[in-house]
Amino acid sequence: MSKVVHPFAHRLGILRDWRHRWFATGPAYVENLKGDILLREFLLKELRGMYVGGLEMERGKQLRVIIKTARPGLLIGRSGEGSVKIKNQIESFLRKHKLPVPEVKLDIEEIRTPESNAAIVGFMVAEGLEKRLPFRRVLKQTIEKVMANRDVKGVRIQISGMLGGGSMSRTETLKKGRVPLQTFRSDIDFYRERANLPLGVIGVKVWIYKGEVFAKNAKENK
Repeated sequence: MSKVVHPFAHRLGILRDWRHRWFATGPAYVENLKGDILLREFLLKELRGMYVGGLEMERGKQLRVIIKTARPGLLIGRSGEGSVKIKNQIESFLRKHKLPVPEVKLDIEEIRTPESNAAIVGFMVAEGLEKRLPFRRVLKQTIEKVMANRDVKGVRIQISGMLGGGSMSRTETLKKGRVPLQTFRSDIDFYRERANLPLGVIGVKVWIYKGEVFAKNAKENK
């Protein structure tokens, strides 16, 4: 029987690089891993609603946190107040959990095409569901927005939970274009999001296909 694999992990070392980049052995490895997991959960919770599409960390002499967002102005704030606040929050969070506190460097990168980023699209769907809009309308409108982008060749969105106020949970999927999950060279962005509603949590999964990477490179070389 086939196994369902994570589209990002499936392409590690082929198309994708690791989101956390550092090397350590022994107790330092355990501390770094624990710190990264807790810090990622904390930052994604704190920055929810700020259209964050990616979070990467690098460790060396300092801890470098790279936040990719469609609205950098929201994070940076007036004269950089927001970025200073986030940096202080990271340092206090590490101290609270009794983890090593290296020098923190914060980089905020802008995502030029938010509709082609699975994390931002997932948040858009969750936001629509939390506003109590009809789920079919939310799915259709979101898919039309995503497919309007030239880079996107296909999109698939799946939601599951107590949809439409029903007493039984079910799954709804809407798809447009191609989403070849088993092709290694296919550039597929994937993300899981959750919408918190009074009846319970609704899970959101988003797959976005942006074409084959090798074909793109061949076109650029011509």
